[in-house]
Parts: sequence; structure tokens; C-alpha cells
Amino acid sequence: MTFRVLLVDDHPVVRGGLKVLLESEGNMSVVGEAGDGFAAVIEAERLQPDVVVMDISLPKLGGAEATQQIKKQRPECKVLILTAHEERAYVPVFLDAGASGYMLKRAAASDLPRAIQAVAEGGIYLDPAMASRVLPNPPRRGSSGEFVASFELSDRETEVLRLIAQGYGGKEIAAQLSVSARTIETYKMRAMAKLELKNRADIVRYAIRRGWLQSA
Repeated sequence: MTFRVLLVDDHPVVRGGLKVLLESEGNMSVVGEAGDGFAAVIEAERLQPDVVVMDISLPKLGGAEATQQIKKQRPECKVLILTAHEERAYVPVFLDAGASGYMLKRAAASDLPRAIQAVAEGGIYLDPAMASRVLPNPPRRGSSGEFVASFELSDRETEVLRLIAQGYGGKEIAAQLSVSARTIETYKMRAMAKLELKNRADIVRYAIRRGWLQSA
């Protein structure tokens, strides 16, 4: 399978280097480039990429706003943030906006193709340097070594929460589980209430703690 990638960065040299890197992989095709957030939204709709590699600081329209608009137009499209910003406060902002990954530009070049493939296949990718900051305290474990939740989730609540963390939308999950979107929303809200989770970023953090996203 060849992954279609749209590169969004306001520096042409950066985009050029990323294009050479990705197309040397053999299973990735850079279908387009954009130098600002507004152009990114237009190109994502026009070119239908599998993954948009997005910088944070962009002219005309910021990375968070561009991500929201892209996900609104094409929920199936995955967005991977690639940035020099290492402040942990950025991570939940972009996860809430709909991004499926957050990677630092100082990471090894070999990590980028792996991150793109992870998010393209429905996973979540967090740069290891950022994951340690987003999750500063290890979760509490029981005597068996399993993570302990304040309340037990049902099997269906767990399944819905896991799929949300992996980047699927309500309609996609409903189709997979052969139930209505309203039912999925009920499972989601019930699980979030039990675990005291407030938003998608909290769900992703919980999934990481449970080890649900280790394959990403």
C-alpha cells in the first residue's frame, strides 16, 4: 500500500527535504505541498491525501485551525503534527483539534515514515520526548499489574473508547459495531463520566496509559 502525503510547512527547503526523505521509502507518495494553513485546507480537499504532515506556526491560518477544518471536511484524513515546539501544552490542543500524532522536528529522520504509517493505519503517534511530558506520572496499578480505573468499564464502553483513541469518528465506529451513532455517543459519554475524562486528549492519554496504542 502506498500512503498519500500532503506536506504543510512555510519553509520550502523543509518541504523539499521531507519530500526526498518520504519518497525514498517506496511506500509513500508526496501528492502535494502547502506553505500556509489556508492552502493546506484547500489542498487536503483537492488532493485527498491519507496523511497531512502539518507544522504548527503557519501564515494565514494556524496549524490547529487548519487541522480542525481538514478533519471537518474529511474525517478520514489523518493529521500528523511535525514541529519544533516542545511545550507540552501544545499536545492536547492539537489532539482536540483532531490530529492523530505529534512529532518533533529534532527526531530521527527514520521516525517520520514510521509515524506517518502509524497514523495512516488508525493509530496515535506521540514523540517519545513529548509522551513523557504529557504523561508525567505513571498510572496506578493493581496487584496483578493491570491498570486500575476508578470504575469498571463494560466491554462495549472499552471498545468504543479504544476506537476513539485510535482516531475513528462516531459514524465510523457505529458502522464497525453495527449500532447507531447515538448509541456510540452514549457509550462514549458513559465511559468518559466513569473515568472523569473531559475531552479527546484525555481519552488518548488514558489509552496510552492502558497500553492500547503501543503498536503506534
